[in-house]
Amino acid sequence: MKILLTGANGYIGQRLLPLLIEAGHEVVCLVRDPRRFELPESQRPHVTVAQGDLLKPESLQELPTDIEAAYYLVHSMSGDGKDFFQLEQESARNFTAYLNRTTARQVIYLSGIANDQALSVHLRSRKGVEEVLGKAQAALTVLRASIIIGSGSASFEIIRDLVEKLPVMITPRWLNSRCQPIGIRDVMFYLTGVLGNEACYGRSFDIGGPDVLTYREMLLQLAQVRGYRRYIITVPVLTPRLSSWWLFLVTSTSFSLAQSLVESLRNDTVADPKRSIAAVLPHECMGYTETVQLAFQRIEQNEVVSSWSDALSSGKMPRNYMDHIQIPQYGLLTDRQTLRFRRDPQQVLQNVWSIGGDRGWYKVDWLWRIRGIMDKMVGGPGLRRGRRSPTKLRAGDPLDFWRVLVADKANRRLLLYAEMKLPGEAWLQFRILDNEDGSHTLEQLAAFRPKGLAGRLYWYSLVPFHFIIFKGMIENIVQYEAPEQVPVVA
Repeated sequence: MKILLTGANGYIGQRLLPLLIEAGHEVVCLVRDPRRFELPESQRPHVTVAQGDLLKPESLQELPTDIEAAYYLVHSMSGDGKDFFQLEQESARNFTAYLNRTTARQVIYLSGIANDQALSVHLRSRKGVEEVLGKAQAALTVLRASIIIGSGSASFEIIRDLVEKLPVMITPRWLNSRCQPIGIRDVMFYLTGVLGNEACYGRSFDIGGPDVLTYREMLLQLAQVRGYRRYIITVPVLTPRLSSWWLFLVTSTSFSLAQSLVESLRNDTVADPKRSIAAVLPHECMGYTETVQLAFQRIEQNEVVSSWSDALSSGKMPRNYMDHIQIPQYGLLTDRQTLRFRRDPQQVLQNVWSIGGDRGWYKVDWLWRIRGIMDKMVGGPGLRRGRRSPTKLRAGDPLDFWRVLVADKANRRLLLYAEMKLPGEAWLQFRILDNEDGSHTLEQLAAFRPKGLAGRLYWYSLVPFHFIIFKGMIENIVQYEAPEQVPVVA
């Protein structure tokens, strides 16, 4: 089949795409900016990348109309209030108008379980999107899920953060709300299983794992998997805003996402047996503990396919941030370091590619951590977001409080753009150049475009630290020797 995939560079979309290709489908991926959508060489013959913004109907005019099915995987967990609800509705209406010009027979939407009466803004929004998509000429299939657990998922990473960092947790009483977590692998089974399945046309299903748990039980069971002893104290005095700030400061989430999650905690998200998909697609889902164990296994094997932080909403990046792919030539304050070396340039390049996350920043990591805490306190992403993979980078990846603009291993260039809170814009670039005598040079360029006097004062106040940090950083990148991996004996 020829399938349109929206949200192709999101957490779900990145995992669904290879499964569709493996099944022999031709996939059209709708993305706002193709520059931040990188495909492996093996997938390119089967994929067409189309540019469009669902909030700009004119951008959808050139999309193909000969599609047979579409996935609507568009939803932001970082919006709030009436504007958010209206934007979600507008996006769905524009998509429906486009869909009605195509030959699509089915549209598949991944929604949230919304069986309570008083729903959070986000659950109401998802239900509203269902109603809009239901007016399309193509038959609508809705899969409603509760908490999705998998390596890189927002819910899993937040639960993991809380458990690993806090021996004692003081939490709101909403932690006693019930949910029905489902593993990302099972979500993929249902998303592919309903495609072209006429028994699913015009129907809505609740999907969930076998365990119905409170959020408190989820935390304690993850702690048990990790071998930690944890204590949870629920109190009635934590307001939604205080709870959101607490979650934001302790975990790697953004404040807007923390707000959305805290608000949603008030709703039970348990599957309704009347909406069961079992009769149409029989499948035994993994239990919560098994799903958590699998997620950690993927993390330990460096096989995290996608992460919630891949989305721009995980920080404060403008949607057009890829326009900064070239460092401006004028109006910049810079710190440029170069170091000539004779060791294997691929080893040095791999050190560059491994920067940040658990590896750290090669010099005075405690200063980077302080800067991360300061950034977090003023609403930035901080350092806790980490990176998707400890050794691999691609354009669009988050990297602590940076975003990857260019990850060009062939030309040995890495360019990062600052997502931290700053009175200006900042870039950090690494390049390896060849010299005529057979040696090589690592060039490290920190560039800052200040906004007004505050920006200039910010830069010059950090100049003494730059001398310590950047000079030591380039030296350690060149000299760093990665520890040998101990072979695993089967």
